[in-house]
Amino acid sequence: MGQLYDADILEWSEHQVRLLRQRLEGKPGSEAPDWPNIIEEIESVGRGQLSAVKTLLSQALAYDLKCQAWPQAPNIPHWQAEARGLRGDAAEAYTPSMRQRIDVADLYRRALARLPDTIDGQAPLPPLTTCDLTLDNLLRQPAPESSAP
Repeated sequence: MGQLYDADILEWSEHQVRLLRQRLEGKPGSEAPDWPNIIEEIESVGRGQLSAVKTLLSQALAYDLKCQAWPQAPNIPHWQAEARGLRGDAAEAYTPSMRQRIDVADLYRRALARLPDTIDGQAPLPPLTTCDLTLDNLLRQPAPESSAP
């Protein structure tokens, strides 16, 4: 069964679903489900969801940082909208068990690393070196307002 898993994950997953449904209905078949790969796939679902939420929050922070670093940039409304959208997507995918696995300081460092050296030839204002947001703030807080006119 491992060969099918490696060769065609879609066919493998459909086959495993059929085997599991047969067992659920009390109809044991001659073939056992591919338990090691089923377990691995279930684990990867959770890891993938966690990674997606972390990425969304890091991207939102990067847009927030752009707003702070280039407060006169004409793209501020776009960056704020992007940050709000990413936060909303993260909040929708977030589950309570993720709380202890999300390090806001690490997300902030990742966001800082995404900042360009210049935008439209302008160097950024110095960013804060630490993040004062909590995970709860980050999941619900809209993008910061710009000081641009």
